[in-house]
Amino acid sequence: MNMQTIDPKRFRSVMGTFPTGVAIVATEWEGDLFGATINSLTSVSLQPCMLLVCTNEGSATGAAIRQRGLFSVNILGQHQSELSARFTGKLESRFDDLSIAFSADGLPLLQGAAAQLCCRVAAVHKAGDHDIILGEVLSGEEAACNPLVFHKGSYGGFQRG
Repeated sequence: MNMQTIDPKRFRSVMGTFPTGVAIVATEWEGDLFGATINSLTSVSLQPCMLLVCTNEGSATGAAIRQRGLFSVNILGQHQSELSARFTGKLESRFDDLSIAFSADGLPLLQGAAAQLCCRVAAVHKAGDHDIILGEVLSGEEAACNPLVFHKGSYGGFQRG
């Protein structure tokens, strides 16, 4: 049996048909703030409450999360597409001039987000060119706003029908 695998560009295009939310994972490590935009965010378990996020292999944010053992997940609201781009690029001072609060454990919480969760790293698994970070959820808050949605390379929103 000849089992070929899909071309990565084709795979990206096909997966782009699946709309996702957009979040920024963040942590503080040795006095520096780290953050990265993600759209790989999934609830995993209710007993205990767990989620997973994926970061690029070699990501400074992923490394800081693994070292610190704690991270925040900031689920972006429809009005925050500029934050998604800011935390995707090579900008070193991603947190400059942003309205940030800090959890009791010192995790950065982006103000205006649709939701914020604080997590403890439970496990990290290698998966191709990404790391799957499994987090036990310690706390969570939500705001009354529509989420930011990413679909086929563009941002949009969700409106209840």
